[in-house]
Amino acid sequence: QRQLVESGGGLVQAGGSLRLSCAASGRTFSSLTMGWFRQAPEKEREFVAATTWNGITRHYANSVKGRFTISRDNAKNTVYLQMDSLKLEDTAVYYCAAGREGTSRLALGVADYWGQGTQVTVSS
Repeated sequence: QRQLVESGGGLVQAGGSLRLSCAASGRTFSSLTMGWFRQAPEKEREFVAATTWNGITRHYANSVKGRFTISRDNAKNTVYLQMDSLKLEDTAVYYCAAGREGTSRLALGVADYWGQGTQVTVSS
């Protein structure tokens, strides 16, 4: 059974950086589109970033463009989210997701697998 496990969350000051990891277990995820979502308290879950199976096409939410970078290592079955210049409004639970369709569809929440989430808290 395929599973996604996020790690790397924590507490960081505004302007700092964190790198999240999402390790996939079970059958290989190398053929799937993978991405990240987040959900802040009392807010809807929102799309953050996605990448195609080969890492060539990447799709970002406007709110994180230029600050966050998604990447993947298919040999390790892992996708990463490098978060730089963090802002208070980036505070949320971050979820990893994987889907059989493209990045645009994943951005709409069309995913086949979801992780349990990792908390990111940005302080002033």
